[in-house]
Amino acid sequence: MEFDSHINGVVHSAIALVNAVTPGWHGGRPVPALDGAELTAAVGAALTTGMRFDGDGELVDDADARRIAALAVKLRAVIEDIDAKHVDDAAGRLNDLLRETGARPTLSRHDDEPWHLHFHAADAPPASSWVAPMATGLAVMVGNPSIERLGICTASECDRVYVDTSRNGTRRFCSTTCQNRVKTAAFRARKAAG
Repeated sequence: MEFDSHINGVVHSAIALVNAVTPGWHGGRPVPALDGAELTAAVGAALTTGMRFDGDGELVDDADARRIAALAVKLRAVIEDIDAKHVDDAAGRLNDLLRETGARPTLSRHDDEPWHLHFHAADAPPASSWVAPMATGLAVMVGNPSIERLGICTASECDRVYVDTSRNGTRRFCSTTCQNRVKTAAFRARKAAG
């Protein structure tokens, strides 16, 4: 399932950001909390997943990366609410995040592109410039049936988030690695039982 290309990009960036900078588990391995240069690099890599960046040099400095990571924790809480079917809580959190980041639609035209919507003011600070569109993208999903396509990996020892863009909407894992781990474990269990 694909949304508007800009919404699609910001939702994928939100997923990448949450998975990159929130501690937890991925594929049976711990995901540690990051700090300093590691955090800044992880934030920079996540921001360019799905969203276009035409600037020169680093996307954010260490202070911006820390602020963006703090906002990513709030994005994760939204997805956790959605996964738990607490949509009212998710909507409340999103409204708070939209206010906090100063999200507001603004028509923009640059780099010989047609007019398109940005979801932050032109003079917004870096953290708001990056996270306001992500919060807006998730808000668009909450407001329509695609909400069911946001979730948390169902594999054991994994809590990474995902957005299901498959045609049939049956994805349950953050990656093929986790899907294969679950299939292998089920195969081994059947073999041991048989």
